[in-house]
Amino acid sequence: MTNAADKKTSVKLTAKSQAKANQAATDSAIHYHIVPKDLAGHLYQVRLSIARPDPAGQILTLPAWIPGSYMIREFARNIVQIHAHNAGKKVPLKKRDKHTWQAAPCEGALTIEYEVYAWDLSVRAAHLDQQHGFFNGTSVFLQVAGQEMAPHIVDIQRADDIACKNWRVATALPELKAKRYGFGTYIAANYDELIDHPVEMGNFVMASFDAHGVPHDFVVTGIVPNLDLPRIVADLKKICEAQISFFEPKARRAPMDRYVFMTMAVGDGYGGLEHRASTALICNRADLPSKNQIEMSDGYRSFLGLCSHEYFHTWNVKRIKPAAFAHYDLRQENYTSLLWLFEGFTSYYDDLMLVRSGMIDEASYFKLLSKTINMVTRGSGRKKQSVADSSFDAWTKYYRQDENSPNAIVSYYTKGSLVGLGLDLMIRAETAGKKSLDDVMRALWQKYGRDFYEKTLSGKQQGLSETEIEAIIEQATGVKVKRFLDRFVRGTDDLPLAGLYEDFGVILNDASKGAKRAKASLGVRVAKDGNDCKLANVHETRAAHRAGLSAGDVLIAINDLRVTAADAADGLSNALSRYAVGETVQLHAFRRDELLLVHAKLQADDIPALSLTLQENSKARLLTHRPSYQKPVKK
Repeated sequence: MTNAADKKTSVKLTAKSQAKANQAATDSAIHYHIVPKDLAGHLYQVRLSIARPDPAGQILTLPAWIPGSYMIREFARNIVQIHAHNAGKKVPLKKRDKHTWQAAPCEGALTIEYEVYAWDLSVRAAHLDQQHGFFNGTSVFLQVAGQEMAPHIVDIQRADDIACKNWRVATALPELKAKRYGFGTYIAANYDELIDHPVEMGNFVMASFDAHGVPHDFVVTGIVPNLDLPRIVADLKKICEAQISFFEPKARRAPMDRYVFMTMAVGDGYGGLEHRASTALICNRADLPSKNQIEMSDGYRSFLGLCSHEYFHTWNVKRIKPAAFAHYDLRQENYTSLLWLFEGFTSYYDDLMLVRSGMIDEASYFKLLSKTINMVTRGSGRKKQSVADSSFDAWTKYYRQDENSPNAIVSYYTKGSLVGLGLDLMIRAETAGKKSLDDVMRALWQKYGRDFYEKTLSGKQQGLSETEIEAIIEQATGVKVKRFLDRFVRGTDDLPLAGLYEDFGVILNDASKGAKRAKASLGVRVAKDGNDCKLANVHETRAAHRAGLSAGDVLIAINDLRVTAADAADGLSNALSRYAVGETVQLHAFRRDELLLVHAKLQADDIPALSLTLQENSKARLLTHRPSYQKPVKK
């Protein structure tokens, strides 16, 4: 038993102990000071202070890539100038490789000062102008070799510019002395956490909501007239709560204390990048709803799908990780053949969570799914590359696509999502609806994700091995999946979705079959190039390919009639509408500055026209066990 006086003493001692611990952490911390130095010149000024540098000479490295975007980006190329000093004296810095420096040995604290050029308006790097500032830590914070596990403190300062007078700060980084949304000091437990919290600065608008007890902020930078923020946060709340309940159906516990959606609204853009407690998004301002907009536009539906995708990553890839990502090596590529699971399954669940949360109905969901099926079916590369190989080759093929990519590769996002769908349908069918892919995801969460960061700090985190997923699926569901994985993941077979959906009252239709008059086609994808019509992709074995045309050629005439950018806008459909399948047309084109004359025999348009529909009066035995099935609302 403890009396009141004892309790007061205990509280004082605890407070003192905590203060000492905080001071000790601060003393041993790595300190950064970052300020927008030149808005028009797009320069950040960064000062790095190291209290106890390596006596042999401190090594400093800037990451070459950012987790979630699998391409070497060479962020160090944006360091404009860098120098070091100790007690007011210059310390020599030796460049060891393209992104590594070593300071000469010195006694006492070492300070590194450098400038970073920030003019990449994307979610992957850093950007700065008079409208806003944004950065990922991988672009601006040098890693101090040997001290990665020390606390990292960041002092984010306002620029000395009138344009920044009303700027605020949005980030999921824990505040140290800064007030929320304010400039000042923030703290991360280690370097890995530091670079996993992007920062947005500007005159943004924002709104907040609670999802199962966790505060969420939605931040928008950029001009969006008459923005309906209440609608957005109400919709996001439903999606976030659906996902939290998905992984923790009993506890309904999110893996973070707070979450931030950071959105940059522009005239033309789309993308997102996941982080442990936030996501950076870029979208068309027209996709965000206005207050007088009642119906859900296609653009807004797409934006909600993007938010759903990045939020699902909070579990799948940020905490449930492949073994290759358990401990990132940010100096070079980290290879895994499992992106079809981590990106593909996330792509499967992103739209599925829209229908499960009530944002869209099942018919709308099937339209989105049909679009994905057609995208996968269109490319002949799916017959040459498996999604396992696509995952492994992400660094060199998927993220470095060229004009021949449709003929050579398959997307681990889109076909990976169909693999998720196929597995889900097969598991539900073989277990009479008692098990599903949901059980697999929860099993992965329990084994690899729930305590990921705690295990990482203790050195016990291993991540999902390259060969383990088959056993985990079978343990979670009781369904044998080796043949399925051999054919559709490690092999290049098309998923038999028509057959898999048969028991669920869903029909896969092909509108191209039985057509009275097939459209004539050259088998190309065209794009505007000034006032010209350029061949962006030439699909192999199709008419243009057989005639000898290549991607990059500028098509100027069909049967002596000029072709322009206006024809590119409709994909040549009007220019070819007067011709029938089987006719031969004369084509003039420029390759570089040389005129070509070829003859092409037009073929039937091979653009897939597959769609999913619910079978009326279906007697399918598993009708109510569809992944997207929603129970009727009782009135």
